[in-house]
Amino acid sequence: MKTYTAKAQTVEKKWYVVDAEGVSLGRLASQVASVLRGKNKPEFTPNTDTGDYVIVVNCDKVVLTGNKLEDKYFCYHTGYIGGLKQIPYKQMLAEKSDVVVYEAVKGMLPKNSLGRQMLKKLRVYKGAEHNQAAQKPEVLELK
Repeated sequence: MKTYTAKAQTVEKKWYVVDAEGVSLGRLASQVASVLRGKNKPEFTPNTDTGDYVIVVNCDKVVLTGNKLEDKYFCYHTGYIGGLKQIPYKQMLAEKSDVVVYEAVKGMLPKNSLGRQMLKKLRVYKGAEHNQAAQKPEVLELK
């Protein structure tokens, strides 16, 4: 018996569009990351990019459960001494909701060159319109 390993050149890539309206941020990010990795395909190989392209629309209507809207902070560091910045998620969702969804998905992908390659297949839009109509994306229903 030989083990099948997928080649990056032979994997057929599809385009999916996900509507984030009313969906919890964590559930959205985990399921989108799974599709970007290719875990929904039978030919999934951990060391090969077998995933599909994902377009997330209406990311400004994503929800956070519990008190996370007031209690949770989006943190980053400027690189300078004492440069830790913390922004409440309420403010981040109002101003940069696309960054919130992008960073949530990024945190669920591998932290290596393969993960960075998978992240390039993600497109996030605030409104309901997107620029990838020519690729004929299929609607992906989240569970």
